Amino acid sequence: MKNARRRKSFVPVVPVAVNLLLGVPAIVPTFLTWYFLSNGPLAELGWTQRDPNEDDGMLLWLVIVVPVVACFGGIWTLINLWIRRRLFTDAQPYPRPCPYPYWPVSAGLTLAPFLLGAGFG
Repeated sequence: MKNARRRKSFVPVVPVAVNLLLGVPAIVPTFLTWYFLSNGPLAELGWTQRDPNEDDGMLLWLVIVVPVVACFGGIWTLINLWIRRRLFTDAQPYPRPCPYPYWPVSAGLTLAPFLLGAGFG
């Protein structure tokens, strides 16, 4: 009985900790995406300035960015699906945590280390 209560008390902590830890390696795909957007489409719109040393073209960046983002996105999705399926079951008695904001909150927690680094860096 005590073990079940202890397990239920860790339910909201596990996804927060896992997504914050996943946010550390997420710095790489997030930076690559920002670099591609700031030197490509956003520079064409006039919202940012291109890096003057960037003369290789955008196709090379797509070849690098797409696999890195796809690999991290797949790993992130599979881990969060597994966590959500294991911890947030419909058999839990009420009041149970609302499952609807799970994905936006997880994405925000994953982006938090990058945003903190960009803010303080």
